[in-house]
Amino acid sequence: MARYLIIAGVSLAALAVLFVTTGRQRAANAEVAAPAASVVGALRPNDEQLRATLTPVQYRITQTDGTEPSFNNEYHDLKADGIYVDVVSGEPLFSSKDKYDSGTGWPSFTKPLVTDNVYTKTDRFLTVERTEVRSVGADSHLGHVFSDGPDPTGLRYCMNSAALRFIPADSLESAGYGAFKALFEK
Repeated sequence: MARYLIIAGVSLAALAVLFVTTGRQRAANAEVAAPAASVVGALRPNDEQLRATLTPVQYRITQTDGTEPSFNNEYHDLKADGIYVDVVSGEPLFSSKDKYDSGTGWPSFTKPLVTDNVYTKTDRFLTVERTEVRSVGADSHLGHVFSDGPDPTGLRYCMNSAALRFIPADSLESAGYGAFKALFEK
């Protein structure tokens, strides 16, 4: 009997290692290589301008790598069609077409709208290793990506609403994002 318990324990441990490894591989495969240093932050205004244009919460989230409260943020339950752009630079980041309810209380997406506008890096906070998501142009902290999302990517881009600005589909043209209008045409 003890032998069967040992075999069952080893089997469960092997499955756990496989699950964790597979999840890490998915997250690693999702990582967009960090762009050349000369590109990152090229659209970031100086600190004085940032403090004048961002709310204190937006500044804390995007510039000091903060996190807003779950379920108490602007976009976690927004269901409207449109795109989400970096609140600092205006870079197009995510589409409502890829948004889903992850149950976490933060807006979650399966993939970026424009992969070249985001990059990831390892975030080690309080001994927990996570994959941080940042915008390329303004180098804004956006949130984190996890390997527990739905198909087809298996990823959950868990973003802070305060790092985003929503552009409704019917305002894309007038807001300068007409290139994305076709995504929402029936």
